[in-house]
Amino acid sequence: MTETLRLTSLAHGGGCGCKLSPAVLREIMAKMPAAGLFPDLMVGTETSDDAAVWRLNDSQALVATTDFFMPVVDDPFEFGRIAATNALSDIYAMGGTPILALAIVGMPVDRMPVDMIQAILAGGAAVCAAAGIPVAGGHSIDSVEPIYGLVALGLVHPDRLLKNSGGRAGDVLILTKPLGVGVYSAALKQDRLDAEGYAALIASTTQLNTVGKDLAGMAGVHSVTDVTGFGLAGHALEMARGAGLTAVIEAGAAPLHPGVEALARAGVRTGAAVRNWASYGEAVNLPPGFEDWRRDLLCDPQTSGGLLIAAAPEAAEAVLSLARAQGFGRAAIVGRLAEGAPQVDVR
Repeated sequence: MTETLRLTSLAHGGGCGCKLSPAVLREIMAKMPAAGLFPDLMVGTETSDDAAVWRLNDSQALVATTDFFMPVVDDPFEFGRIAATNALSDIYAMGGTPILALAIVGMPVDRMPVDMIQAILAGGAAVCAAAGIPVAGGHSIDSVEPIYGLVALGLVHPDRLLKNSGGRAGDVLILTKPLGVGVYSAALKQDRLDAEGYAALIASTTQLNTVGKDLAGMAGVHSVTDVTGFGLAGHALEMARGAGLTAVIEAGAAPLHPGVEALARAGVRTGAAVRNWASYGEAVNLPPGFEDWRRDLLCDPQTSGGLLIAAAPEAAEAVLSLARAQGFGRAAIVGRLAEGAPQVDVR
């Protein structure tokens, strides 16, 4: 049964494509009670940042996040690895160093064999071990669809905290991983993803964003977020809104995973890309004649995507060198922040 059951067949969506659309999320959060006056709460929900941050003392702040989703691949071990890598990314995006994780497990136990569930948990534990942290506990439920992820905790110096709202006019925008994971996942479900594409999918989604902790305190680095379910355009828009600036994206400069352009040109896309555009398209200005497949790639949900870094121009080469030295060989400048309304201008 383990060999023939397709894990993705048990879920209606997968990976970060499962996220609620930005529009739906805004509506839900509109009546969320204010956190109140908590002077040690350094980051809450105000700017849709990657994690909450609580000041512990003058030299330590606790970074706390949770992330979970349904299968994006059929291999249970790889699904566990991807979900854990994605969850830990939020810690790294804040400049933090992970210290421990708790597992979030929801499985249709009447339809999944125990060894498959064990493999999912083993994949998550393997990633946490690679990050140097334990899976110290968690919670499990009997669920209609398979769900796995982590609560992740980390530490950062309060003065070195990286937020998605700290960008400055003139900063360049650097992306550390290529785009196209959502296209890959859609192609996989359609049996249109070749071996090279699948290998690239696994390699990208299981690559820990450890470079984030080394960006903390680095001269000229002003803001960081990770590019996940809302796509490059959506997360750049969050960064622009947080800073009160315009994010200018050079569409042709954004690196793509192998074969993604051909798949996108052939009409392969996720439903999440369509929902993303419907949610925030009014704040994204496209040039005349901009092709639909290019727009879809800007909105493509990136399960366990790369970091989007706003840095002073004079710091760009150091940031790129650091990223490439840590295995992000296709890190590239994809745009800049400029004075103007909080929106995204695509060139």
